[in-house]
Amino acid sequence: MSVSVRIPPALMATIARAAKKAGKTKTAFIMEAVNTKLGLIENREQVIRNSAGWLSPAEASDLRRTVEVFEEMPGDASAPYPPSEP
Repeated sequence: MSVSVRIPPALMATIARAAKKAGKTKTAFIMEAVNTKLGLIENREQVIRNSAGWLSPAEASDLRRTVEVFEEMPGDASAPYPPSEP
């Protein structure tokens, strides 16, 4: 399904720069934003925060350093989080 949205030129330029920086298309970037706003996906930091609430501060710090590599990986904005099972 196609949807038309009027986006001011300055905002579109910001979206284009952010999408390029994230290694995504503008469409994928916008879809990720919509999915996030609707609560269909969580960002990696929020997933870690939600699942690591029982860790001590030192353990949480270790976990944070360990998963930093994921911030460097491109994501698929069209895929919901968590992925649905087939």
